Amino acid sequence: MTRVPQHLALIMDGNGRWATGKGRPRWMGHVRGAHTAREVVSYCAQRGVEQLTLYAFSSDNWKRPADEVGFLFDLFASHLERQLAKLLKHGIRLSVIGRRDRLPRALCDAIAAAEARTADGRRMHLRVAVDYSSRAAIHEAFAMAEGRGDALSSPNILPPVDLVLRTGGERRLSDFLLWESAYAELAFLDVNFPDLSTADLDGVFADYAKRERRYGDVPAPANAKVSA
Repeated sequence: MTRVPQHLALIMDGNGRWATGKGRPRWMGHVRGAHTAREVVSYCAQRGVEQLTLYAFSSDNWKRPADEVGFLFDLFASHLERQLAKLLKHGIRLSVIGRRDRLPRALCDAIAAAEARTADGRRMHLRVAVDYSSRAAIHEAFAMAEGRGDALSSPNILPPVDLVLRTGGERRLSDFLLWESAYAELAFLDVNFPDLSTADLDGVFADYAKRERRYGDVPAPANAKVSA
């Protein structure tokens, strides 16, 4: 069995470009992307990934047209409702990280209810980043440590990330889990997120399994590798 990352962070990029490339409105890319997200969550749980963090909406995404932002929140709310039974069935815990004070009240209530219902899930911890900024999360964490900040509504500093995967052809982190990804392996795919397949994930996992993670240490002696 190929070694998989314990904590996979996924930047789901390319929904709009997928739709535009097919001559369709951008919202259709987001709908198709939601379908792909469901498949990714299911497959990662099946493969033994312990923590999966999805970048759904950055704090910079507020710059998008208001109707697209509203559609994304409606889509997320409906997605939560439809997927809750499946998360419970498969023992997947759901958490949402990021700001909530700018989200619609109904969506905040749906998030809180889903988090409470799935809190006992142990098979995989699924986190979805919504209105998220890693720089803001780091700033808040330092403010708390110095006794100058208010308590966070959710733990925005996560366990270390083993692998960051970004789809859509871009090669940057875009303010996503900067602290947690200090020693993360990086993988970039030219495929837009709606077209991401389980075969693509298998390829990324296979490449990850071949990487030697030294965390600043020197490579292990060859004879040590043989006897290990």
